[in-house]
Amino acid sequence: MSNTEPVHKTLYPFVAIVGQEALKKSLILNVINPGLSGVLIRGEKGTAKSTAVRALAELLPEIDVVDGDPFQSDPHDPRAMAPEVYARYQAGETLPVRRRKVRVVELPVSATEDRVIGTINLETALKEGRRTIEPGLLAAAHRGILYMDEVNLLDDHVVDVLLDSAAMGVNTIEREGVSLSHPARFTLIGTMNPEEGELRPQLLDRFGLCVHVEGLNDPAQRVEVVKRRAAFEDDPEAFAARWADETEKMRTAIAAAIARYPRVQADDAILYAIAERSLKLGVDGHRSDIIMLKAAKALAAWEGREQVTEQDVDGAAALALAHRIRRKPFEDISGSSFS
Repeated sequence: MSNTEPVHKTLYPFVAIVGQEALKKSLILNVINPGLSGVLIRGEKGTAKSTAVRALAELLPEIDVVDGDPFQSDPHDPRAMAPEVYARYQAGETLPVRRRKVRVVELPVSATEDRVIGTINLETALKEGRRTIEPGLLAAAHRGILYMDEVNLLDDHVVDVLLDSAAMGVNTIEREGVSLSHPARFTLIGTMNPEEGELRPQLLDRFGLCVHVEGLNDPAQRVEVVKRRAAFEDDPEAFAARWADETEKMRTAIAAAIARYPRVQADDAILYAIAERSLKLGVDGHRSDIIMLKAAKALAAWEGREQVTEQDVDGAAALALAHRIRRKPFEDISGSSFS
């Protein structure tokens, strides 16, 4: 895998997206706490799903990586180092450091398991007695964003592997009796058009949050969408420059929320409020309660607070429960109610 950075392409600014507040908030919350296990964005074509995901990386703080390492190892955190880098660290080597933007790694619909998780270089193992990993997309996505467009069209087994890695933060490759692992902590984002088929309930549940997006119904907003898109296509650099101040403000706010999140507290009254919402809606298991707590804390951090409120729980429930409610046959997720 090449370590050359891709040529930078001017992206449509995240802050210039009209409406779609739930979509934008769900993405920001997953950046504040990647432990939310990602977000599934459901909606018709032309509703800014892909635009928002690709623009998200521009808002994130830059990260330090070990220069020349295809696994995006963190030179300051042994837990986020690939095995070979960790061995160098243990040996006392001074690791070369490079600072760069967070990546959005896109997963092709045709991706195979080997392309996703990587393979073990058996030739090196046989010739040199040294086990090495040929990195896959999960290595490239470590400490970044893994974007799965049309996730409902992916092979179920590939999706299972991705969701397992997202939950554990580790990718394990097993071939011919040889097993190797490397850190794989990333923000998982999936988009889909429900008209092209649904996900299995077991897979739906593995996404921390779910949001349904639709075309805007307000004529003024629709006109604004057209104006902004036309201006961007005429001159992407000039359009991005006009939104540079707002982009920087949001980038600063996100960095502050990430730093604040570990200090956010939720008392027992909040935990009971979370449990009651899951019970009222007949949600199976306890994953929803855990995700709601994380989302509520991320909301509080985003709002500049260190204490979770009932309003945070309401906001978290709207994003964490819709895809987990028991539904009748043919009942759509977007019809779920939280009142």
